[in-house]
Amino acid sequence: MILDVRDIHTYYGESHALQGVSLNLQEGETVCLLGRNGAGKSTTLRSIIGLTPPREGHIVYDGRDITGRHAWQIARKGIGMVPEDRRIFPTLTVRENLEVSQYRRPGSQGTWTVERIFDQYPMLAELAEQDGGTLSGGQQQMLAVARSLMSEPRILLLDEPNEGLAPVIVKQIGELIDELAKTTTVLFTDQSVHFALKHARRAYILEKGRIVHEADSRELMDDTDTQHRYLSV
Repeated sequence: MILDVRDIHTYYGESHALQGVSLNLQEGETVCLLGRNGAGKSTTLRSIIGLTPPREGHIVYDGRDITGRHAWQIARKGIGMVPEDRRIFPTLTVRENLEVSQYRRPGSQGTWTVERIFDQYPMLAELAEQDGGTLSGGQQQMLAVARSLMSEPRILLLDEPNEGLAPVIVKQIGELIDELAKTTTVLFTDQSVHFALKHARRAYILEKGRIVHEADSRELMDDTDTQHRYLSV
């Protein structure tokens, strides 16, 4: 088991956002978090990466408790995150966005370089000298994912990677997740149940800050009653 989230409780002020969330990932798995808006999906990812640390419970990564560590410390240990708003550097070029994020994590193979990114994603190579702020939403999303790879993550957290993107770009993001799954453990959130279950092995459903269901993706795809109960708007 590479990630074990144990009964975490996370707050925003006095608002009790996560109320005892537990989940786990085996190395090499792709897992999705599902739930209605406000269910706690983004907060779960933020708790894992240390942006909104839980007040109670534990987060164990690769056998070590990382609860309460700073986000930069967690990132350097091998957990990367692509936030919903992407947060690329708008005044830096695509190449500079990648270069500034490069980090050789101790124990990593150093496989992700700017050259490999450009080989793997020719679209970014074509945009190499263009400022990040001039890219389309889909291009920014691809850059945000590529930038996260520059720190050689063992786990990649993706928060709503398809938010506001055209269908053709959503298809590309799905292909990207499938490709990443060959070498990286992935935990992602998405509003599209069909997309999430197509590209994940397992799924957790959140409702009002609690995990209310866990299932194999193919099983949940056929479970329309559970989908209607927890995921229908």
